Amino acid sequence: MKCQLIMLQARSVGRRAIDLWHETSGAVAIEYGLIAALIALAIIGSIIQLGESVADLPMQSLIDAFAGALS
Repeated sequence: MKCQLIMLQARSVGRRAIDLWHETSGAVAIEYGLIAALIALAIIGSIIQLGESVADLPMQSLIDAFAGALS
């Protein structure tokens, strides 16, 4: 009787392991997280590049550029 109970528990654990192996919702969440991280890195990189190029310009030329873009 005790041996049968142990065998049933082992099968149950095995089935759970197989079910977890075939589970894909966690993988999809990880993929979306990686995509979001790559987009964030691209945004941060472009902001850093823009900041470095804007830092070299005098303030009046920036004001003129924004005024020209708005009109």
